[in-house]
Amino acid sequence: MNATASTALFLLACVLLAPLIAAVILGFIGDRPGARLFNVAASTVTAGAALLLAAHIIKHGPVLALSEAFHLDALSALVLAITTFVTLTTSLHSVDYMHTECARGRFSRAQQRIYHAMFQFIAFALGLALSANNMGILWVAMEGATLATVLIVSLDRSRPALQAAWKFFVLCGVGILQALFGTVLLYMAAERVIGADEGALLWTHLAAIRTRLDPQIITLAFALLFVGYGTKMGLVPFHGWLPDAHAEGPTPVTAVLSGLLLGVALHAILRCKILADGALQTPVAGQLMIGFGLLSVLLAALLLARQQDLRKLLAWSSVEHMGILAIAFGLGGAAATLAGLMHLLGHALVKSGLYFSAAQAVQWSGTGQISGIRGLLGARPTLAWSLLLGTIAILGLPPFSLFPSEFMTISILLQRMPWAAAALLVALVIAFASITLQVRNMTLGEAQVEAAASPGPGHHRVGPLKRIDAIVGAAPALVHLAIALLLGLALPAWAENWLRQAVAVVAG
Repeated sequence: MNATASTALFLLACVLLAPLIAAVILGFIGDRPGARLFNVAASTVTAGAALLLAAHIIKHGPVLALSEAFHLDALSALVLAITTFVTLTTSLHSVDYMHTECARGRFSRAQQRIYHAMFQFIAFALGLALSANNMGILWVAMEGATLATVLIVSLDRSRPALQAAWKFFVLCGVGILQALFGTVLLYMAAERVIGADEGALLWTHLAAIRTRLDPQIITLAFALLFVGYGTKMGLVPFHGWLPDAHAEGPTPVTAVLSGLLLGVALHAILRCKILADGALQTPVAGQLMIGFGLLSVLLAALLLARQQDLRKLLAWSSVEHMGILAIAFGLGGAAATLAGLMHLLGHALVKSGLYFSAAQAVQWSGTGQISGIRGLLGARPTLAWSLLLGTIAILGLPPFSLFPSEFMTISILLQRMPWAAAALLVALVIAFASITLQVRNMTLGEAQVEAAASPGPGHHRVGPLKRIDAIVGAAPALVHLAIALLLGLALPAWAENWLRQAVAVVAG
């Protein structure tokens, strides 16, 4: 093994083993004061290794390691980098969040251990899903992330949390079962071409023979895989778990759910779409994605105005953006794929940042109800501005990075399917009006007495120390927004090169 391969293997080991070992350790010490900082340290190691591994892949090409058990290319490296980075910033946000919630007596010591251990286990499972070359291991990793998330969603053991966790488990369980059937069909199609002993479930082997796979089997396989991973992605009509799970779980993990789990599920669908496009030589897979994507955007836009809970409002916004992503990647071609990748990156940054702000707003006001959050601009200006800027970014307004990605998607859709572009524009206008109205109501006006008096992060501080606490608490969200702003203004040369390599993986 040469030095280049050894470096890649070492970095990959860090990406996978750091969160797994941390999960085991935190299962024993996750209730101690230092556990929150240990969680940050483990996430820092994982994110640093992932970023170095991504740089290695961009420079030297895809990584194939341990007898082809692991494979990373520019696409999976991109999703892995954003996944580990958001996990790191979420762990930083969790320090203050968990301190406040534990001080209020919301979580017991056992629940703190579960939270920290499952936080790291989710990071491990998502990293495994992105790096596994075997489509069966991908399925196992996605199921592992689901089970860990169920434990965290139900963490406070309240009736609504248990109901949300049960719904999440049942719906995603049914969905992942469909993905299992689809994976079996993939194996059946590949085994007929290369034999059972030649790695019929390895992605690299499947991609090499995709034009020789049986079109009829692959059509059914993609349909099942799309339903299975589409459930994880939150596409309509497989989305039923998403609003409740996002509203009832601890908000930091909600940021991971909305910003990361949905994106990793999309990554799995893209892998399957590449195989389907090669086998079918028709745009059937893309048309299916466009149809369900448009349905998701339309339904989310109509229901956004009815939301009374801040986190459910953001959850339905995630359904909307998953629909936009499905449309972009369904359109295919280099330009649409580039728009999809930029949107995936922008959504992960901005939506997780918005959930950080939402967590602070809920802790300050003592309620998740939008009607109970008022006067943020006067009482918590730093928090209010992070929420306002996040809203501007998530609505796809310039100069943030979601603007060019949405503009490119709509422009390409307008050329190919004008009627679909018109429907998408109408839905986006409705969503814009709904979210803007709700955020305006939260940030403007007079703060309610009980909200202003309720304890929150740094509530025991006064003067400059209280202002410093407010800035530190908003820092992860502001960092995310700053990156989204920079990407919206101009792509650095290295980022453009990275995205183009990822586009070549998806679009050829």
